[in-house]
Amino acid sequence: MKVAFIGLGTMGYPMAGHLCRAGFSVSVFNRSAVKAEKWSTEYGVAAKSTIAAAVADAAVVMVCLGADEDVRAVLCGDDGVFAHMPANGVVVDHSTTSAELARDMARIAHDCGQQFIDAPVSGGQAGAEGGRLTVMAGGDADAFAVVTPLFSAYAARYQLLGPVGSGQLAKMVNQICIAGLLQGLAEGIHFGEQAGLDMPAVIDVISGGAAQSWQMDNRAKTMLAKEFDFGFAVDWMRKDLGYVLDEARKRKLSLPVTALVDQFYTQVQNLGGGRSDTSSLLLALQHSMPSEHRGKRGNE
Repeated sequence: MKVAFIGLGTMGYPMAGHLCRAGFSVSVFNRSAVKAEKWSTEYGVAAKSTIAAAVADAAVVMVCLGADEDVRAVLCGDDGVFAHMPANGVVVDHSTTSAELARDMARIAHDCGQQFIDAPVSGGQAGAEGGRLTVMAGGDADAFAVVTPLFSAYAARYQLLGPVGSGQLAKMVNQICIAGLLQGLAEGIHFGEQAGLDMPAVIDVISGGAAQSWQMDNRAKTMLAKEFDFGFAVDWMRKDLGYVLDEARKRKLSLPVTALVDQFYTQVQNLGGGRSDTSSLLLALQHSMPSEHRGKRGNE
């Protein structure tokens, strides 16, 4: 199966690599030529210089981009994917976008004789590099069946959850849950440190009980070390939570905790942490303390 992959960012770079190593015929395009050249050197496949060249013979085109406007720019227009890929092909969007964007792209794909699946992923950079992502998909069952062999190259779990837009809505559920868990973990660590507890020991014991979570297992250690220069950036999380809160307003739903955590992330951005990992919520808590108490623990 000939596959085109567009967008070699933090997630797309290893995902396209897994497809290549799994034996699929892969062509790639990236708007940053430097990143494309690096991928080409690593995987021995020449990157294409245009979208048209990348998708010309592809049965499936996968994109992994930043936001709604990026997806629309790459898929639509005279130079976009829809204009140049063969008829009856399948476009898979691994970007995290609004559900409305997914439905718009599906309508345009249909008009062009193609099919569209919204398939955002979860698992972060580590999941992408390790081939252990989760894929939440929305679209037609027949189109989903075509692309599942591709998903198996870089995902541990993938499921069709309903019509187009369902994947993005499921990703919103994912981000709502992550935001709340990270804030809870940040507050727990902050409280324990200020109470003078041996927090590595505390995390070790409570991670075996009901408080255990992926965030605790994978982020508590780096949070305790105040290491945040990796992982899923705050800027991207705020973008995702923006989609969540917009969708909630359309549906007249109240998400008070999610809205509050979004504001905490704004504080992290204001502290210069826009590119820091989402676990940097701890920084906002520490900054909120009176200056004379910062860095002190217990009865110091």
